Amino acid sequence: MEWNEGLEGAALRIAKTDASPLRIVAGPGTGKTFSLMRRVARLLQEGVTPERIFVSTFTRTAARDLEDSLRELGVRGATDVHAGTIHSFCFSVLVREEVLLATGRTPRPLLAAEERFLLEDLKGEPFGGVQDCRGLLQAFNAAWARLQTEEPGWPVDVVDSKFEIALESWLRFHRGMLIGEIVPVTLGFLRDNPATPVLTAFDHVIVDEYQDLNRSEQVMLDVLASSGRFTLVGDEDQSIYSFKHAHPQGISQFHGDHPETHDEYLEECRRCPQRIVVMANTLIQYNQSRQSRALLPRNTNPPGEVHVVQWDSIEEEAKGIARFINARVAEGLVDPGRVLVLAPRRQFGYAIRDALKVNGTPAHSFFQEEALDGDPKKMDESQAQQAVTLLNLLADPDDRVALRCWCGFGSQSLRSGAWKRLRRHCEQTGQAPREALEHMTRGELTLPNCKELINRFELLQQRLSQLTALSGKELVDGLFPVDQQWAQALRTAAETIDKDDVDALQLREGVRTTISQPDLPVDVDYVRVMSLHKSKGLTADLVVVAGCIEGLIPTVADDDLSPDEQTAMLEEQRRVFYVAVTRARQTLVLSSVTSLPRKLAYKMGAQVGQGFSPSAKTVTTRFLNQLGPTRPAAVKGQTFLRSQGL
Repeated sequence: MEWNEGLEGAALRIAKTDASPLRIVAGPGTGKTFSLMRRVARLLQEGVTPERIFVSTFTRTAARDLEDSLRELGVRGATDVHAGTIHSFCFSVLVREEVLLATGRTPRPLLAAEERFLLEDLKGEPFGGVQDCRGLLQAFNAAWARLQTEEPGWPVDVVDSKFEIALESWLRFHRGMLIGEIVPVTLGFLRDNPATPVLTAFDHVIVDEYQDLNRSEQVMLDVLASSGRFTLVGDEDQSIYSFKHAHPQGISQFHGDHPETHDEYLEECRRCPQRIVVMANTLIQYNQSRQSRALLPRNTNPPGEVHVVQWDSIEEEAKGIARFINARVAEGLVDPGRVLVLAPRRQFGYAIRDALKVNGTPAHSFFQEEALDGDPKKMDESQAQQAVTLLNLLADPDDRVALRCWCGFGSQSLRSGAWKRLRRHCEQTGQAPREALEHMTRGELTLPNCKELINRFELLQQRLSQLTALSGKELVDGLFPVDQQWAQALRTAAETIDKDDVDALQLREGVRTTISQPDLPVDVDYVRVMSLHKSKGLTADLVVVAGCIEGLIPTVADDDLSPDEQTAMLEEQRRVFYVAVTRARQTLVLSSVTSLPRKLAYKMGAQVGQGFSPSAKTVTTRFLNQLGPTRPAAVKGQTFLRSQGL
């Protein structure tokens, strides 16, 4: 980021503040990374030991960018600063302090697709159905602190307590661990071990994107900063992770628990064109619970180009948006790597991605674990999941999580009942599940109604025998066939491994990391397509937000929610849209459709008119109107294309 007097002045004020907690409120595009780096540089110049500075980021991508920024500082010791995600730090503590070994936990992370089998095994009284259990699982990952006012660590509700016992029992038996529970486990360790040197390891704890942290993560960082100086950077208007129990009050009310807090504000938006800044301000001011403030448009920034377009269908939207992007690329007005396409549902994103490819513009999509799309209850839809499960068992035949998944594919119940009978036998006898299944296959053990488990295990043995001797390209081809569409994303993940003779263990680790913690590349030569949530932290010259219809942007609030809860949900959805529109550096396109296939609309949760016809009418998102009077009038897709000479 280029130097300027105002930003440099703010950075220096931040660097010189006293020892009280420092809260830096920084809106989108206001230069928070620059100011954060200036703070680190000043600390190093003042003689602070680099290893005693911890800079926490929210994602692996942000951690990598932070490491690059530290290298570019040119300040002695900058590369020795401890920088990374809070989860990676906590995991290192658990391993170093041998907490997992002492507590009998196994650091085998569950992918989201694998959690579906866990939920199927836990559902029922008193926990409810799969969706109810998923909500309990999220609360467990937040250490039962669903609200900003709650203390993380212990379940209070009877159902919560029973769920925690059942969940931990499942995880212990299957020798697995939830990624989300790493922070609560570490927090518990630090609370119970006041003599651990971890508590006094840092003189400065600096936290980026503080508004994205849930209460347990915030308390964890409080503990780490208890013997040093705490600095947090964030923006309540960009708090968009309530599903993990992160709330905007975490940063807006920080001073309530930290009464000596010193505040600094970064308000000038250096990224977005002036028109987009005005529109974003108008939009976010509809949120009544926020602190009243506004982004300031930078005087030297251009007015900006904004289009609001409506199409008749997803197919027409995809073709039209692709034509517009292709034309801009062909004219040299924008590079493919400087284009972001954001969609509330992957069907919109996939359609535009595929249309771009047809017209010769490279494009890749980045949706959560999209490589493992599909219903595990349907064999033809779960081929990718089965392939990854097979890889897990090839790398570790005793992987109990993977064995549970393999045995359940293709069944409406995921064979939960049969697996529970097998598990009960194993817990009573001490046999491992694989050992018990081997005995059952040879007729040496009989358990009631477990024939399908035996069939699946026999198939597993056949598949493993075919793959055991393979490595490198032959192994990748054997698991992820080149001629199968479902395998393409997994083959792409395998290509990230820089090793020609990769074995099953190395392939498993590379694929698992790419799937569960996908990097969002910055310096690319293709159009990036992703969800609105995932665009956080990214920028582009041309941003398209597709599928701007009610029920998707915003999603529909559950009728069971109280009025206050429904308002909170709507305000978060508005913040998601705010984040999306403020990704744009030059051009913003807001796109909607007038109809959807009825079945698809119901599946997506879109608000559509009543009827029985195959096609259903949609309603444009209310957020478009809330962008205010500077927003251009909406036009039909064909009118838009003609105005662009297409």
